[in-house]
Amino acid sequence: MVAAHGNPNGTDHYLAEGAKERAMSNTEIIFEVTEDEVDGGYSARALGYGIHTQGDGVEDIRHNVREAVDCYFDNTMDRPSVIRLHFVRDEIMAA
Repeated sequence: MVAAHGNPNGTDHYLAEGAKERAMSNTEIIFEVTEDEVDGGYSARALGYGIHTQGDGVEDIRHNVREAVDCYFDNTMDRPSVIRLHFVRDEIMAA
């Protein structure tokens, strides 16, 4: 399933500057993957592209990310040769 998604906790996560530059590279596309604490499952969004998808588990999100990339890049566009999944996990600790 390919769908638009916002981060459920309202915060954005950022990668190091080098990773941001690679996100826009023609050879690699980076997806930030977060776990949905409310509904379960995962959400993924491509950095530098309007690609969003969701999945119930890790294998599901991998499949859906590949499908979303296939749908986004048509025959007239340069496709990335590598899809990188960057899993982001928030951890809350007692003070």
